[in-house]
Amino acid sequence: MFGQIAEFLIDTAVAILVFLLLARFHFQWLRVPFRSQVGEFVILATDWIVRPARRIVPPLSGLDLATWIAAWLVQGMGMYLLLSLRGAELGAAVGSALAALAALAFVDLLRYSVYILVFAVIVQAILSWVGQYPPVAPVFDALTRPFLRPFRRLIPPIANIDLSPLFLLIALQVLLIPLGHLRAWIGGVG
Repeated sequence: MFGQIAEFLIDTAVAILVFLLLARFHFQWLRVPFRSQVGEFVILATDWIVRPARRIVPPLSGLDLATWIAAWLVQGMGMYLLLSLRGAELGAAVGSALAALAALAFVDLLRYSVYILVFAVIVQAILSWVGQYPPVAPVFDALTRPFLRPFRRLIPPIANIDLSPLFLLIALQVLLIPLGHLRAWIGGVG
């Protein structure tokens, strides 16, 4: 019972921190304005880990690698802690076990990034239905616009209804399938 509680708490804390770090990475990559409640929250919640990481890891071509690597390390350490709680050991092949954990953490970051985009598309669609323009709307618009643009070019609105979010969600769900298989394959190898 206490093991389950510990696993739940570790998994929840790691997931929240990783999602916040990924949100910060994507906000900077997609030039989402941080001058919003969401942006300020993400910065305040992650600054304690991002600022020290930036002293070690420089940006690359405008990408905030320090934030991405922090998310990757947190995810990997969380997975290691969960496996340790379950009694798993690295065994004789420590290098290959750590490489498998690193690969699993990387695939998880890709999956979580897709989940963030799915969430943003759904929130943006709901905001468009209610017809109000809340202060967080520009955040979700900036997150989804680059991904919706190709679909909007191909799929015209029907009776003034934009179906591009629906097709983007379908494409994202299709993308999650091979990522899930890749994660299972890496987990089976490691």
